[in-house]
Amino acid sequence: MAWFKRKEKGIQTATDQKKDTPKGLWYKSPTGKIVEADELAKNFYVSPEDDYHVRIGSKEYFSILFDDNTFKELDENLTAKDPLKFVDTKPYPERLTTAQEKTGLKDAVRTAVGKSKGQDVVICCMDFAFVGGSMGSVVGEKITRGIDYAIKNNLPFVMISKSGGARMQEAALSLMQLAKTSAKLAQLAEAKLPYISLCTDPTTGGTTASYAMLGDINIAEPGALIGFAGPRVVKEATGQDLPDGFQTSEFLLEHGFLDFISHRRELKKKINLYIDLILNQPVRA
Repeated sequence: MAWFKRKEKGIQTATDQKKDTPKGLWYKSPTGKIVEADELAKNFYVSPEDDYHVRIGSKEYFSILFDDNTFKELDENLTAKDPLKFVDTKPYPERLTTAQEKTGLKDAVRTAVGKSKGQDVVICCMDFAFVGGSMGSVVGEKITRGIDYAIKNNLPFVMISKSGGARMQEAALSLMQLAKTSAKLAQLAEAKLPYISLCTDPTTGGTTASYAMLGDINIAEPGALIGFAGPRVVKEATGQDLPDGFQTSEFLLEHGFLDFISHRRELKKKINLYIDLILNQPVRA
């Protein structure tokens, strides 16, 4: 009966000695489906019962797209400064330090080069976990340098967007990245190199207004939120009820803003298929 007795002062019961179940062993999707973390990873981080695409970051996308998860990271130590001496609820440098310690990332994007289905490719991937995937000067600079690397080495360029928009702590410096990255993508086009843009959940704000929608091929994952302003902001501004599924990837595909939607398990195949078609080379199996 010791298992059912209440704990008395100074006495530890068998129940108290039980360890908590380690966190991260299970995942619950928005529809209430439960899946083991290991099974989720094996299924490309998609809930097998309801096909819900879980938000993932650069680490997971690189493992999906690069052969044997082998790649060379570019400009990995590039970090943001605080030229505006910005303070909101906390100083900007403190916010950056907190995000870096929490995520293990330097900023909201990582760039890498490696082989995907045997083809060398440059991939830039945003991380929403770092200050909401906001686009600051480092994000713009790393994307720009990634495109420069692709041009110099005659490689296709893939951009995976996942962002809440421009980073307000950098004000106009953040907004300048829209023009900067767009101009650099024009140079990529002049070099006749493929640019594949993948929009994931969420892709909003200045990211959508620049490089995310400038791909030779614009892809999205199922159910992703894609737009400039969020649905709530749009409704408040227009005073009108919005269509069902407004700003989902399915809505944008129907209205001509996307070329196709791809399940995550098909991403590597689809991206490389369109690289082959754009380069007018034999399609790889």
